[in-house]
Amino acid sequence: MKKLACIPALMLVLGFILFSCNNNSTGLASAPSKDSLIKRGAYLVTTMGCNDCHSPKKMGPNGPEPDPDRLLSGHPAGLPLPPAADTTTSKNWLLFNPGVTAFVGPWGTSFAANLTSDPTGMGGWTIERFSKALREGKYNGIEGTRAILPPMPWPNYTHVSDQDLLALFTYLQSTKPVKNLVPQPIPPGAVAKK
Repeated sequence: MKKLACIPALMLVLGFILFSCNNNSTGLASAPSKDSLIKRGAYLVTTMGCNDCHSPKKMGPNGPEPDPDRLLSGHPAGLPLPPAADTTTSKNWLLFNPGVTAFVGPWGTSFAANLTSDPTGMGGWTIERFSKALREGKYNGIEGTRAILPPMPWPNYTHVSDQDLLALFTYLQSTKPVKNLVPQPIPPGAVAKK
């Protein structure tokens, strides 16, 4: 009689063990929450240096620092550029404007893109467009467009994990929208015009 009374308890323990082993053996974790993706994306944006070029600067006690009101909004529309240099210098050097959002080199002049959630930035983008931009260097993440210009180091991000790509995208889509239509690149022949 005691043996029969122990059987249900033994089956319950055995069922719990099998259930626990089965859940751990799959190796699959539950999908991360949106909050955890945003947190991871913010960390990646910070450690990957995205604010270095994509955020307009203001002068702080240690030199130029990202303007918190315009984080990741790219080169300010309508901001005049000082004369870059003579054509020889721009062919042999990489020059940055004081805000570190415009760049002059052999390719001409390029401007840091608006990465905020505003429609003038990445608002309305899909994860597929973001992947094409970051992993394939396609302007605006659209097939058949020009390449993303230097100094954007997109080749460094070609092997970013799917999870980190999703975290970056989720974070950028959660940013404060900043309306700022970044200028188009200026071809090399027009760089030195004053």
